[in-house]
Amino acid sequence: YYLLFVFPGCRLLAVELTSSNTKPVVQEFQSVELSCIIKSTVTPDPRIEWKKIRDGETSYVFFDNKMQGDFVTRAEILSRTSLVIKNTTRMDTATYRCEVAAPSDTKTIDEINIQLTVQVKPMTPRCTVPKAVPVGKTASLHCHENEGYPKSTYSWYRNSEPLSPDTKSNAKFQNSSYTLNPTTGTLVFHAVHKGDTGRYSCIATNDAGFAKCEEQEMEVYDLNIGGIIGGVLVVLAVLVLITLGICCAYRRGYFANSKESGESYKTPAKPDGVNYIRTDDEGDFRHKSSFVI
Repeated sequence: YYLLFVFPGCRLLAVELTSSNTKPVVQEFQSVELSCIIKSTVTPDPRIEWKKIRDGETSYVFFDNKMQGDFVTRAEILSRTSLVIKNTTRMDTATYRCEVAAPSDTKTIDEINIQLTVQVKPMTPRCTVPKAVPVGKTASLHCHENEGYPKSTYSWYRNSEPLSPDTKSNAKFQNSSYTLNPTTGTLVFHAVHKGDTGRYSCIATNDAGFAKCEEQEMEVYDLNIGGIIGGVLVVLAVLVLITLGICCAYRRGYFANSKESGESYKTPAKPDGVNYIRTDDEGDFRHKSSFVI
């Protein structure tokens, strides 16, 4: 087969490639064929190469008539030029370039890019639901997972019934004051009411499948204003009683410090066998022995 280009006074023979699918999509762990077909060439044995381009880096998949890297055990060439990848993983999502060199053609090289997308099912999302919220307060519920590809979207359920993203379009939820963001998975009640009490769960969904978190109970309760005021009054009363008790104790001297007076001074004890006497005409003490030598 050959492709004939007609120009004034000459003919051009060129290798040309085509593909049956330049954007294949496959789920993780399945097999996929990257179609590369030689549409025209006069070279009997053209050279085939496959390259992988991911995050700006280029690596060989098929070179010098053999597989390269981790493709050695899970890829093969089909019909001389097409590439079959078995047991695909999320890391296989990339652009694959099929290059054919045909030395006998006037145009000796042609290439075609195949954009492969490997879809990954969502993992069980992490859901955060407050256990109890007072009436009229704000409540935020969160749902997220980061394994799925393409990125997941999120839907919330109350008592196994889906919550509408648009409360105005559904009369059943017009009395609710929540906002649901399907992209981030955040459900916010701006002012909860008793009807918002229930079991909440979330489902993460993408093109590869879905996953659901377990139901969690959220209770909406009324604030007992009378009880709160009563509790505050009781605390104040206890503080007043404690203060009065301390004041009475001070007045009765329970907290007075004992003080030393001059009368509490004690005369040092006399050594044994020594007496001290004072005469009428002397202002000092004289020593008197009380034993006989």
